[in-house]
Formats: sequence, structure tokens, C-alpha cells
Amino acid sequence: MESSSKGLLTQVTQFWNLLDDLAESNPESYQKFIQQQLKEGKELCAAPEPQLCLQTRILKPKEKLLFINLCQWKRIPAPESATHPVPLSIGRPEDISETSDVYTVIDVAYHPDVLQAAEKDQVKKDQLIRMAMRCIEEQFQFTLSNCYYITKFRIKGSIQRMKQNLMGIQTNPADLREKMRNELTLEKIRSSTVSNSDQFPQLLLPEDQVSSKTACLIEEISSTEIKVEMKRPAYELKIVADQNEKPLKIELKVELPGVNSVSLCDLSVSEDDILIEVSEKYRLYLNLPESVDTEMTTAKFIKEKATLIVTIPLV
Repeated sequence: MESSSKGLLTQVTQFWNLLDDLAESNPESYQKFIQQQLKEGKELCAAPEPQLCLQTRILKPKEKLLFINLCQWKRIPAPESATHPVPLSIGRPEDISETSDVYTVIDVAYHPDVLQAAEKDQVKKDQLIRMAMRCIEEQFQFTLSNCYYITKFRIKGSIQRMKQNLMGIQTNPADLREKMRNELTLEKIRSSTVSNSDQFPQLLLPEDQVSSKTACLIEEISSTEIKVEMKRPAYELKIVADQNEKPLKIELKVELPGVNSVSLCDLSVSEDDILIEVSEKYRLYLNLPESVDTEMTTAKFIKEKATLIVTIPLV
């Protein structure tokens, strides 16, 4: 025990001597090295932040209301390119009861750049949502409804609960700082003296700090999915008013020849737009003329006419 303590003390002394030498011989490299460690340490310690919340249903093994919190988290790697898998982290399902209502909440995290890019593109946003839902189905052996909508609130449940769920129990800052110090080895300090001043040591999250769930790298947004040409179906959109001509609801009729069941239709509604897709056949994206109440949206399919009728009350 005494010899190992002396060895550790020797390493620490050598560590500081190397830093001092670097500061004297190459102040610019020393400054960049310190700034890089501070930046990466800050990102490593950053907590996930809520972005948006989805509502859908678990159909199997037991039917239940499901809320999915999509969060941005700098600890999740960004995809290397548009053709590489999109990393994400999925927290454990948590059942929550409010009075007589019982529902499940699952937290999902992407890198902030991934979600920010999706905010500008409804197709990408829908793909990320579908990707998260498929990963949830595979990881927990759930069967989810194909339909979902984006709620008015950004998160279901408390932010603290979400952070604890995604970050796990190892959230003690002192523990994390200790792990970071352990990762900063002498070899990494020595490597900072290479001729290329951009090659600085990196502080990485130790393997035992990453749970198996956070290592879930799933399918990329496949180029074949994006390139499939889907038809824009014929539709009729009208605003229904009451006898005093006060607008009450939006009624959307969509003709879908060749479709015989509402289960084949993927429907997503937000406060100001709607997306309807039938895999490899139809795609209809519309901006809605008025703000709507997504929670009261209903849809029915008339088989005889192959027509989907969506009714959305106005706010």
C-alpha cells in the first residue's frame, strides 16, 4: 500500500513538472491544452435538456399512455456524417400516477446538433421520432402505436427526474472530477508536446461511467428512406364554424387509393402543422391555418372510399 502511494505521488509530481515545462517552453500550447480540457470537462458534466415531448400509446404487452421526452445532451456523440448511425441514449421506463391516471414516461437523448437540424426539417424530425420509437420497442419489447403527436409542453414529469433517469446514479460531481483526473495520464500530457499543436489529449468518459443503455447506437437515417418517392394524395381541408360563424375545428379529408386500414397511416399533429404518411405510398405535409388542440384530434378511415378523415379542434 505504501509503495503504491509513493508511486502515485511520483506520478503526480511528474505530471505537474510536465505541465510546468510545457507552460515555459510553449505557452501557446499550454493555454490551448488547458482550454481544451476545461471545454471537454464542461461538456462531460453538462446535463440533458428537454427539447420536446411526444404522446403515443403502448399497445403491448399492456395498453397504456406513453410520453416520450426528447432531450438534447452534449454527452451523446454527434453522428460522424449523414451516412453514419445516429447515436442516442434511452432511459428506463417509469410509470407515473396522477389521481386516477397512470402513464409511462421514457426519456430519449440525442446530440443537440441532431435535434437542432431536425427543427428545420419536418421530415428529419419525424424520422428521429420514429427512430426513437423503434429503439424503445426493440429495447423494452413494447409494441407502440404508429400515431403520435407533439404536446404543448416540452417535458412530462420533472426535469430533475429526467436528469436522474438519463444520467444514472453516478452524478456526484466529486466522483466525476476524480474519474476525469484518473483519465489525465502522463502519456496524454507528453503527447501535447508533439509538433502539431492541434493534437491535444482528450478527456473521455471512462467505460464504467457509461451504462449499456447510453451506448445504444442504432440505425442511421437511411438514404433509401429519404429517396423513396411518395405521392402527394388528393385532399380537402376546411374550417368548420358554428351557427354564429365562429371557427370550431379543422376537417381534413385525404384520399388514399390502395389503402384499406387506418393502421397503415402514420399521423403526427402539432399546433401548427400535420404530417400524414403511408409507407412508400403517400406523404402529405400541411401547415395548418389556425392553432389547434392536438390532444383532441381524432381520425377515422372509411374503407369503402379509402378516405382518411382527420378532425382537429381549434384552440
